[in-house]
Amino acid sequence: MFLHLISYIFKLFNQNTPTVFTYYSTKMMLAAITSLIITLFLGPSVIKKLYELKIGQTIRSKKTCPVLYELHEKKKDIPTMGGVFILLSMIISLVLWMDFTNSFTILLLITTVYLGIVGGIDDYLKLKYKNSKGLPSKVKFFLQVIFACFIAFYLLIPSPNQKFLKKEFSSNKEVSEKNIKKINDLTSKEYISRLYIPFYKKPLILDGAYSIIIFLLIVFVIVGSSNAVNLTDGLDGLASGCLILAAASFALIAFFSNHIQLAKYLNIMYIEHSGEIAVYLFALCGACLGFLWYNGYPAQIFMGDTGSLSLGGIIGLSAILLRREVLLSIIGGIFVAEAVSVILQVLSYRYRNKKRIFLCAPLHHHFEYKGWGETKVVLRFWIIGLLLAIIGISTLKFQ
Repeated sequence: MFLHLISYIFKLFNQNTPTVFTYYSTKMMLAAITSLIITLFLGPSVIKKLYELKIGQTIRSKKTCPVLYELHEKKKDIPTMGGVFILLSMIISLVLWMDFTNSFTILLLITTVYLGIVGGIDDYLKLKYKNSKGLPSKVKFFLQVIFACFIAFYLLIPSPNQKFLKKEFSSNKEVSEKNIKKINDLTSKEYISRLYIPFYKKPLILDGAYSIIIFLLIVFVIVGSSNAVNLTDGLDGLASGCLILAAASFALIAFFSNHIQLAKYLNIMYIEHSGEIAVYLFALCGACLGFLWYNGYPAQIFMGDTGSLSLGGIIGLSAILLRREVLLSIIGGIFVAEAVSVILQVLSYRYRNKKRIFLCAPLHHHFEYKGWGETKVVLRFWIIGLLLAIIGISTLKFQ
């Protein structure tokens, strides 16, 4: 929208719009700066307002987790629902710097709003009613699955108007006007039926009867990533830092996929307008970086389910749109480890006569129980997250 305004202003003076504003690299930087500044600006007033409303963080009871209660008792009055101004700054960046006629933009906006509302209702119920656990887990899960099914149906149902591009030139030839013309248009269904495996050059084509696998994978990735980020949000700055690393990694992949020469050089699918995904993920990075200003140890505010459910869903949807669902398990390895630790703990407790694998789940609490300081856990998880992000991006070259 802002780009249209710039173009209109220059036309009033009979001047051409500077081409720098048409580059995705420029819009990525502007989106990140915009969301960062808005988050930093809104932070103090939002924190003050939440304190006035007494919207404090809910911690585990002393009876169920005495060690954790002792470690986190001081956090109980720190306001939560900070995800509200994270999402607001991202949506403002989307309105200013993204193309509203593009389906990627619409899907990312819908995901942000829908999962943000689900998380917001969950947070509100926890804070409004004492001893409330928010939305019942089955209801929350159902709402997430319904939304993920909607995304899956949209992507899998053939649409003659929805086109994507896939490169088909030799990996050893230089990109030129001649071989660029060899690129074939793919329908939305053909595009979404391709599944790329890290370190493996050719895609798996799952069409026809195998489409059900893609459908289930889309649902699993959106719901799984949304809940995995939610589980990771347990220490000051942990989820924010890990989200920045994951979002930046997929933003780079989206940018490479939108650049025909880079896509050819890396031998990856050329996805027209995937730069829109990169812009929004950079807006996410800027918003999380601004939020980290207030969320870093000692935290002044927490993002709550409002932020974690929505941001996790955005990461998952981005991986789906870029056809890199499997790669998400590497780049988002911290989120995967946190979710798996909870699943294993629950299964072990239920089917092994109440025996536990970890001292406490999710995984970051296990290390707290072992005597690690909160900042040590967070910094080491960030380091591992950075390593996994580098490995994930390097898979584009080693294929």
